[in-house]
Amino acid sequence: VYRAGIDGVPKGQWEACRALSLPPRRTWQAVILPQAVRNVLPALGNYAISMFKETPFLAVITVQEMVFEARKYGTDHFAYTEVFTLAGLIFLVASYPTSLLMRKLEKRLGH
Repeated sequence: VYRAGIDGVPKGQWEACRALSLPPRRTWQAVILPQAVRNVLPALGNYAISMFKETPFLAVITVQEMVFEARKYGTDHFAYTEVFTLAGLIFLVASYPTSLLMRKLEKRLGH
């Protein structure tokens, strides 16, 4: 994703930096990386949300474990709808702030 973002910066930007004799560090910091981050942000947001789904939830509970426990409780008490709704709400409350943050960053960078 990062490489695609850097490759997505137009060649003219690189040439302009060379024409202005900008040092490599200044070229990367002031010209290339800001444009690359803007291009890469939507994909990084998707990766962040996907990693959140696939990694341990609060470092203890994974989504699979949460669904397994909900199924087990539903089987014992014949209350599947309530348990799965609660499990979904827990996951939504935990993951929604990440999506809001990504939306805010995308708006700020002009996407």
